[in-house]
Amino acid sequence: MNKSKALAKSIRLRALEMANLGGGSHIGSVLSIADVLGVLYGNILRVRADDPLYVDRDRFILSKGHAGAGVYAALAESNFFSVDLLKTHYQNGSRLSGHVSHKNVDGVEFSTGSLGHGLSVACGIALSGKLDNKTFNTYCLLGDGECDEGANWEAMLFASHYRLNMLTAIIDYNKLQSLDTVANTMGLEPFRQKWESFGWDVIEVDGHSHSELYEAFKIPSDMHKPRCIICHSIKGKGVSFMENSVLWHYRSPQGDEYASAVNEVINSD
Repeated sequence: MNKSKALAKSIRLRALEMANLGGGSHIGSVLSIADVLGVLYGNILRVRADDPLYVDRDRFILSKGHAGAGVYAALAESNFFSVDLLKTHYQNGSRLSGHVSHKNVDGVEFSTGSLGHGLSVACGIALSGKLDNKTFNTYCLLGDGECDEGANWEAMLFASHYRLNMLTAIIDYNKLQSLDTVANTMGLEPFRQKWESFGWDVIEVDGHSHSELYEAFKIPSDMHKPRCIICHSIKGKGVSFMENSVLWHYRSPQGDEYASAVNEVINSD
């Protein structure tokens, strides 16, 4: 797990710097998924920085596109492009938009930001691969608040109906969304049972445990079911004053807050 943990720490540090320099928001969301991204890009995804579009690559879609800074950081740390480009994030003329974009950015499969579309696209990619007898996996990372969107539930039915066993939905279940808790906004529970009732194989993990995440990704898939990994996570994970705070959905760290956040991440295990 050393590789994925080191990558997750780098993602957190790069994202903090990007939010600080560009004044972009959503840092709490990025910190929430940094460990998932660390395991995916460090240990799981079959991708090639020297050939980003090779046909048998695994596909990864960040449906919660507002956390795109985390994906950009993961790609830069994986040599898809220079880490220096990260310093232009969210600034005029930059290729790295605030919400993740595939335009002129190697390694990004699909532009997202308008919530509720990523899983539907992932279903189409997975079905195409199945019809063509391909062996690549398709992964789609969604936010919990994003699961309020009805298109996701149609996609869940679609994936089960077509037995898309090479498709994995990953839920960042940090229990907060833009302005309030998920429970107060639109309750999802019983969440696991809802996915299971739609015909999915479901695993629940600690979204910050690299060993649990790795094992969940490596468990052989059911030959007839798509898989959902519900990651119980903490918004703002790794920076104490950002953790479990809805404030950091839209705020960017500046001044002493930025210095304190960086210090915490650098000195974390």
